[in-house]
Parts: sequence; C-alpha cells; structure tokens
Amino acid sequence: MATIQEQILDIEKEIRETPYHKGTEHHIGKLRARLSRLKAKEIDSQTRKGGGGGGYAVKKQGDATIVLVGPPSVGKSTLLNALTNAQSKIAPYAFTTVTVIPGMMKYNHANIQILDVPGLIEGAEEGKGRGREVLSVARGADLLILITDVDRLDAPGRIRAALERNGIRINKNPPNVNIEKKFRGGLAVRSNIAQDLDRETIIEVANEFGLKNAEITIREKLTMETLIDAFSKNRVYIPSLTVINKVDVVFPQGVHTVIPDHDPGSIQISTEHELGLKELRQAIFDKLNLSLIYLVHRNEEPNTNHPMVIKGKPKLGEIAKLIGTDFASDKKNAKIWGQGAKYPGQTVSLNHIATENLQILFTS
Repeated sequence: MATIQEQILDIEKEIRETPYHKGTEHHIGKLRARLSRLKAKEIDSQTRKGGGGGGYAVKKQGDATIVLVGPPSVGKSTLLNALTNAQSKIAPYAFTTVTVIPGMMKYNHANIQILDVPGLIEGAEEGKGRGREVLSVARGADLLILITDVDRLDAPGRIRAALERNGIRINKNPPNVNIEKKFRGGLAVRSNIAQDLDRETIIEVANEFGLKNAEITIREKLTMETLIDAFSKNRVYIPSLTVINKVDVVFPQGVHTVIPDHDPGSIQISTEHELGLKELRQAIFDKLNLSLIYLVHRNEEPNTNHPMVIKGKPKLGEIAKLIGTDFASDKKNAKIWGQGAKYPGQTVSLNHIATENLQILFTS
C-alpha cells in the first residue's frame, strides 16, 4: 500500500495534469480536498512526534503565548532576552537554539509567554533544522512574530508559505460556514451569496471529508481554498507581526523609515541598541487583543486597584468564570463604572459585554 507521501505526490501530479475548466472543477475540487486531508493526516502525525520530548513540550502559561519564528541567526534569542526574563544562549552562528526557550514578558499588567525556537529553514516540513517540531510549537501560539533581519527581507514571505502549507492561517479568519450534521437527508447547501463554485463541487468536497448528511450554510463568497479550509479540522488561525531586526546596520543613527520594497506594517528594531522595543511591546499587546478591566470588591469605592487582563470582549459572566467557578456560581448581576456604563454604578446582567477599563462589582 502506498505511503501517505506517495499518495500526496500522485494526487499532486494528477492535479497538475488535469486542465482546469468548469467541467473539471468538481473533480479537481475532490482531488484537492483529498490532498488536503492526506496532508492534514501527515501534519497530525508530525505534530504528535514533534510535540513531545526533546524540549518541545512547553506548557502554556500567562495571559497569552507568542512564538518567535524566523531563519537562523536573525536575533530571536537576543530579542527574547531583551523582552523577558529568559536567558537564551546567544552566539553568532546558526542553530544556537536547539530546544524551546521560554520567557515571560510583563507588560501593562499582562504576563505574556514568549517562546524562542530553532531557526526555520527551507525544507522545514521535511524535518530539516527541527522544522517539524518548530511548526508543531507554532500551531499552539496565540501570536506569531515572524522575525528576520535587514539582509533577509524575503524570509517572512517564505515562512508564511511554509506555515500555510501546514494548515496555519496567518492573519485570517475562519470561513463563515456553518455545518450542522444530520442523521439522514443527504447534503443541503444554502447560501444567500452567489458562489463561483457550483453545488456539485461543494458536495464533492464535503463528501471527501466524510460528510454525507448535513446542512451547510455559507455566509461568504468562497474560493476552493476557503471551501476546503471550512471542512478541514486541522486548520488554525493565528495573528502575526513581522519584525525586522538589526536596522542599526542600515540606519546607524537609529533614525529609520520604512525599508524600501518591504511591508510598511512591519516593526523595525535593533535589539542590540534597544531601538523599537517599546513600540514592539505595545504592538504585541494590541495584536493579542488584550485589554484591562478592574474588579471592585464589596464595600469598596470604584477604583483601579485590582486590574485583570482579558482577551477580546467577553461577557461579564465569562469574566466571573475566569475568576473561579465557585466565585461565579452565585453571581446574578454586576455594577459597572467607566467606559460602557450609561451612568456610574449601572446594574447590568452578566450578558453585558465588557469594555476596556471597565470597573466591575459582581453582585449576587
């Protein structure tokens, strides 16, 4: 029986040799879905191998976890040491980092875990340069920092492509597709948005992923890639920041502008000269979608003495559960002050959405 890799190569060959037009769309869609499923199986196998032992099983701690991903010798370890309490080994040659080195960055009351991993090189998926293990760790991140230096400005693009091939979607949202499995009735496809993909293609792809009876509701225009993503269980969606290190080489005086022909949204730093680190810390906090609320204790005046870091905009009931299930068990309402309150001390239900800097007193 052919190995997974041999099956992948055979399907890739058939896709290349099949002319693409409306008549072959559903067949190619089925092939690409099968290819995606096999690659997912291969990735899952690599993740199980890479996720345990050898220093790669890292427990997530703090309010969020970041992974530094980049080619060798761009300054990942130096950056980790500059941002955190870690002491990652630093040397001017490749592959200094051979295991995951964790550090904790404390910023704006948040504890943000940062992981330094070995440099990612070409052929990462085949295991070169500990690539499989690095990709395994990256899948569990809340944020990826794609770091390079001024001599390798094309590296982030190559890294994004490697991550995409491994089911890691960068700065993207999951497809707006709802799949409700049924016991019978076959597949029903519903959408109020005109799709370029025909119903037969959608059903072929769904069947390839083992869906036989389900109601599929599509709320956005899909491409073949996003259709396959909607059915794939191994996709992860992670925000990222691009960081260019060693800008002091180009701008010795520390005054720098956007490096020509590069993403203007990238953050330019020099860890050696501590340039741009303040901006990077704030960008990390913002990209993680972290904010502060303040807990007011009973018999206290509203204050900002007890900050709590939250992610996104949760309901107050969800915040109460984060404090503890015992604490949340008898809470029915809350009083709020500050931004989001119509008046000081407004009583709201636990379905109220938290806003930044809100002061909250939970009540029974």
